Amino acid sequence: MAKAYGEKDIVTLDPVAHIRMRPGMYVGEPGTGAMYHDCIYILLKEVIDNSIDEFVMGEGKRIDVSVDYATGETSVRDYGRGIPLGKVVECVSEMNTGGKFDSDAFQFSAGMNGVGTKAVNALSEFFEVRSVRDGEFSEAKFVEGRFKSKKRGKATSSEQRGTFIRYKPDVKVLKNFKVREDHVLRRMKMYCYVNAGLTITLNGQEIRSSKGLEDLIADEAQFEKLYRPFHLKTKDFEIIFTHTNRFGEEYYSFVNGQYTTDGGTHLTAFKEALTKALNEYDTKKKFDGDDIRDGLVGAVSLRIMNPVFEGQTKIKLVMNDIRADLVQQMKKEILATLHRSPSETEKLISKIEETGKIRSQLNTIKKQARERTQAVSVRVPQLKDSKNHLRLDKISKKTGKPEGSDTMIFLTEGKSAGGTLGNARDALNQAVFFLRGKPLNTCGLNKDVLYKNEEFFNLIKTLDVDESLERLRYGKIIFATDADVDGLHIRMLLSTFFMRFYRQLIIDGRVFILETPLYRVRNKKEQHYCFTEEEREKAIRACGPRCEITRFKGLGELNAKEFKDFIGPDMRLTPVTCTDDTDVEKTIKFYMGANTPERKNYIMDSLVCDASDF
Repeated sequence: MAKAYGEKDIVTLDPVAHIRMRPGMYVGEPGTGAMYHDCIYILLKEVIDNSIDEFVMGEGKRIDVSVDYATGETSVRDYGRGIPLGKVVECVSEMNTGGKFDSDAFQFSAGMNGVGTKAVNALSEFFEVRSVRDGEFSEAKFVEGRFKSKKRGKATSSEQRGTFIRYKPDVKVLKNFKVREDHVLRRMKMYCYVNAGLTITLNGQEIRSSKGLEDLIADEAQFEKLYRPFHLKTKDFEIIFTHTNRFGEEYYSFVNGQYTTDGGTHLTAFKEALTKALNEYDTKKKFDGDDIRDGLVGAVSLRIMNPVFEGQTKIKLVMNDIRADLVQQMKKEILATLHRSPSETEKLISKIEETGKIRSQLNTIKKQARERTQAVSVRVPQLKDSKNHLRLDKISKKTGKPEGSDTMIFLTEGKSAGGTLGNARDALNQAVFFLRGKPLNTCGLNKDVLYKNEEFFNLIKTLDVDESLERLRYGKIIFATDADVDGLHIRMLLSTFFMRFYRQLIIDGRVFILETPLYRVRNKKEQHYCFTEEEREKAIRACGPRCEITRFKGLGELNAKEFKDFIGPDMRLTPVTCTDDTDVEKTIKFYMGANTPERKNYIMDSLVCDASDF
C-alpha cells in the first residue's frame, strides 16, 4: 500500500541544503576521483575558471594552485582584479549572484550562471575567500556552506591584488574520494594550452605554454605526425590539426578558455567544415568523412559571448543556432589554409586515400566474417545474454539516464568461472561472455584482426560496436578473471584490445575490473570474505587463531550462492582508465610488445621482494 502523501510531505530546501543533498545537479556525480570528470575535479574547475576569466580579460598572468592529494584541500590564488570588496560574501554564497550576467566586465566568460563557486562552498568542510583591491582586503569564512565570519581592512604593502580561495571537500557529502595527481596536472596543462602566456604553478611546479594549441598538438602527437600541423586563427576561433597512424580520432575542444571535454557545437562544426573544405579543395575526388577523420588529432578553441552549455559542469557546448554560420566560417578558413600549404595538403590527401583503401579492404574482410558466422550460427555461442540492454537513444523518464544503464556484461575466462557467473547473475541485466583461454595480444596488429580472429569478432558482435559505439548493448563491460598470474595476464590482453581499438569506451567510463575475494576466513560461528591482505588479518583477529583460511585462486572455486553477493549492488569494481596520456601507444608497446629484454630489465630493476618469501 502506498504511503500517505499530504502537505507535510512537501519540503522546501535552502540552496546550501539542496546542493549538499543533490551535488550531482551542480558539479556532476561524486565518484571516487578515479575518473577525470568526478566532481572532486569539477570543484577545482569551478574555482579556477573565475581566475581564467580574469586572464582572458587581460587581468593577471599567473595563478597559484595548491592541492593536498591526500585530503583534497585546495587553494587558488590569482592576480586579477579581485572580487569587489563589498560583494565578496554574496559572490561565493548567494545563488545566481555574479558579475557575468550580460556584462562588459567579462565579455568572453564560460561561467555565466552564478552557481559554480557557491556549489564549491556548500560542498566544503570549510571555505575561505580573500579579495584584495586598491590596497584593501575583504575576506570571509564558511563552514559547510554556512557563513561564519568576515573581515575588511588595509592590505599589507606587499600583498598584490587578486582573489584567494581555499576549501576542503566535505567527506560527509562526497564520501570516498581520492584526488589523482595526473588528473589535476592534466587540467592545469589544458588551461595553459588554450591560454598561451598564462603561468600556473601547481604545488610549486610551473606550467606554461608559449605557443598554446601548437604545444598541445606537439605534445599529443609527438613524433607520430605525418605532416606539419595546419594551424589557423581568427578573432572568433582557433583550429589546429594533423594526422597520425593511430586508430580513431582525438580532439581537444575549448570555449572561452575552458576545456569542453564532451565537445559540442564547435567541434561538430569543425568536423563538417573540414570535410567540406577538403572536397572543395579537390573537386575531382569525393572524400568520405570517416576516412578524413581516421587518425586525426585536432584542437578547436572558440571565443563567444554568452555561451550555452549542457549542464552546470560546462563540458559540452550546445548552441545549434550558430552551427551553420560556424561551419561556413571554418570551412572558408580551412580551405584558405590548405591552399597556402599545397605540399602539406598533398600529404594530408595521401593519408586520406590510404585510409580509404584500407577501409575498402576491411569492408571485404568484414563481409566475409559476417557470412562465415551466419553460415555457422545465428547467435554467439560464447554468450549468455541478458534480457535488458543499453539504449543510448532512449532516455528513461524515471532515472533521466539512457534505458538499460544498469546492464553489464562480464568477460570471463573459461567455462568454470563462466558457469559460476552464469548461475549467480541477474539474468535481466547481467550477461556473460566466455573467453576461450587467453585472447590474442593485439599490440601492433591492424584492425583486420577484429574480423579474422573469431573470438574478437564474436565479442564486438556481442557488444554491437562494429559500426558505432552508440549501439553499445551494455552499460558496463567488466573483466571477471581469476586472481592469479593467468587472470592478470588476461586483464592486460583485454585492456590492450580495448585501449587500441575502442579507447573511447574506456574514456567514457564503460570498462571495469571485477574485484573478487582472495580469502575466506571462518570459524564455527562466523565467516568473512576478504579482498585484501589487510582485510584477511582483520578477519583472523575476529575469528581467532584456529580459524580456517581459504585462498581463492579461481572464480570457479566459489559456488554460485556465495558468488551472488560479489556481483550484486555492492560489487567492487575498479575502472579501467585512460588519462589522455601522451604516451599511451608507447606504453602499450612497452608492456605488450616484442621488447622482452627491455621489459625484463625493467621488471628486475623494479622487483620488490619480501623477506618472508624466502
